[in-house]
Amino acid sequence: MPERMTSPSVGLELGLLRPHGAHDRAAPASESASTSVSPAPGTMATDSWALAVDEQEAAAESLSNLHLKEEKIKPDANGAVVKTNANAEKADEEEKEDRAAQSLLNKLIRSNLVDNTNQVEVLQRDPNSPLYSVKSFEELRLKPQLLQGVYAMGFNRPSKIQENALPLMLAEPPQNLIAQSQSGTGKTAAFVLAMLSRVEPAERYPQCLCLSPTYELALQTGKVIEQMGKFHPELKLAYAVRGNKLERGQKISEHIVIGTPGTVLDWCAKLKFIDPKKIKVFVLDEADVMIATQGHQDQSIRIQRMLPRNCQMLLFSATFEDSVWKFAQKVVPDPNIIKLKREEETLDTIKQYYVLCNNRDEKFQALCNLYGAITIAQAMIFCHVSSSGSSRPAGGGAALEGASLPLSASSTAVLSRSRCPVWPERK
Repeated sequence: MPERMTSPSVGLELGLLRPHGAHDRAAPASESASTSVSPAPGTMATDSWALAVDEQEAAAESLSNLHLKEEKIKPDANGAVVKTNANAEKADEEEKEDRAAQSLLNKLIRSNLVDNTNQVEVLQRDPNSPLYSVKSFEELRLKPQLLQGVYAMGFNRPSKIQENALPLMLAEPPQNLIAQSQSGTGKTAAFVLAMLSRVEPAERYPQCLCLSPTYELALQTGKVIEQMGKFHPELKLAYAVRGNKLERGQKISEHIVIGTPGTVLDWCAKLKFIDPKKIKVFVLDEADVMIATQGHQDQSIRIQRMLPRNCQMLLFSATFEDSVWKFAQKVVPDPNIIKLKREEETLDTIKQYYVLCNNRDEKFQALCNLYGAITIAQAMIFCHVSSSGSSRPAGGGAALEGASLPLSASSTAVLSRSRCPVWPERK
């Protein structure tokens, strides 16, 4: 369990690198804002275990001295803190997540922060059909250029979901698929490989269409396509996102189009950039995030209804809630279904703390105290409410800026093309 630093009501999680070899696992225990912190070179990475322990204890002691205003809350019989209605309302407001941003962060950092074990359950459209899985990419009989691209990306063998999904997605005739899979399981590479396998480079028009909830997620998928298809230079990719303006009546010659539902719908229905009747593969990624975004669900359904009957439909979602199922059934007819059960454990190299705070002002004060207690080279601060990054309360935000610390903020309120440069700046 994480080490508890203090006892008021709203949480701040701190993830610190710890010396290699520690075996107690730490799991986040609070909500509303989290910070992943990388110490300066040499701060924790020391050859002396005793010195490392001393440094950790000194940091913990400094953090334990944080003076936060106590809230008048009585614990119940089990010692748990009971929130008042006012506190509950504040907590509910701060717990509003930007699910698209969370999914993007998972794609970027999950593979380095968690160990995963996966179990796959496959429900075939035809229960009498033999169930195939593959243990190597050679078994898929891919085009040589695609196989070369797969290995160039560092894939040695298919992941659990790829073992079962790729034979279904690459089958002839094409089969529809609904798959439950979280970020970091290889599902993006799986449906990208399916799209690239269906493309005919000689036909200069959009043949594959992929919907993503946000520009950033579309960009991540596009990078995978570019990497996997780099030995297929004739394959072209276009982004249907807000801000990418084309002249009315212009026809797109790129083979694959990735975009957000609103822009893709405009390109298909209003501006006629894309002929939806020529689409061979339709991918809907992050379905659970999609239906959580106002308007995206209806737009996705309208796009799907414009596609030909023989178009292959592929839908991926991290969760299979009732709302996701209803949406999937409208978009993907007669599907095969893959469920991927996932177990996660925090890596030994991550040291986690949490500090309970009463409000946002106290969170910023806790951050300032943290910077005064531990030598930190870089830090990422995650907020559940997007406005937190841009409108810092007086005191905490002013103290951070007054310390001449370089700060960058990113949220869905910032224009898409302005958000992406923030990530390279923080590397």
